[in-house]
Amino acid sequence: MAKQAVGLLETRGLCCLVSGIDAALKSANVQLAGPMKNVGSALCNAVIVGDVAAVKAGIDAAAEAASQLGDVVSAHVIARPDDAIEKVISSPKAGAKK
Repeated sequence: MAKQAVGLLETRGLCCLVSGIDAALKSANVQLAGPMKNVGSALCNAVIVGDVAAVKAGIDAAAEAASQLGDVVSAHVIARPDDAIEKVISSPKAGAKK
């Protein structure tokens, strides 16, 4: 994996997830890894990637912003993730054949 850290944010409700991820992307040098996902039972999650300090700052900002609009279920940072994690978090390549 080219990135040094992965940050995960899970919320109850899409509105607070979008607000949280918006705050993360604006507050730190991080990128959204794939689409935001609806897990079920109103749970939604999103993944950001970047260097460890940026991801930590982004997840902190995301959790703070999301908690003002709804419930933050989980906010977690994984530093130096194994390469196998990339298969779990990345979105399918555009134009790839199934």
